[in-house]
Amino acid sequence: MASISNGPDRTSDAAQTGDQAMSMIQSSRFLRNALALDAAACAATGLLLSLAAAPLSGLLGFPEAFLRGAGLVLLPCAAALAFLASRATLPRLAVYAVIGVNILWVADSLLILVAGWFAPSGLGIAFVLAQAAAVAVVTELEVIGLKRSGSAASFA
Repeated sequence: MASISNGPDRTSDAAQTGDQAMSMIQSSRFLRNALALDAAACAATGLLLSLAAAPLSGLLGFPEAFLRGAGLVLLPCAAALAFLASRATLPRLAVYAVIGVNILWVADSLLILVAGWFAPSGLGIAFVLAQAAAVAVVTELEVIGLKRSGSAASFA
């Protein structure tokens, strides 16, 4: 059955505009600082792993290519996080994605230790646990920062 329309549906347009406004947040200073901390940690770890993969491989007990690859993955993440940290208004979904990727990173870090894919040294195990704990702390800071951020619509 065909429906008869009397023109554009202004109600749905208004709802979409409201949904779009609700999907943007006014980033709190706390969130921007947490994202900047995440960016700095990603950059530092990425540079360390990618530039010093060979000597770290022997110390940590992970293959050089694995360490270098992990480092190279972190560098564009650091750039994206720095960009997000510099914005006053952010898509809520972008912050959820950062939090989700960080949770996945922590889970994968623990999986690397228990799956038996590698034979890390004691120092390697400590390194993985320390960086996973650091990522978990930064993630919690980002969650707190998100909760402190307001809807962009309320600031318009």
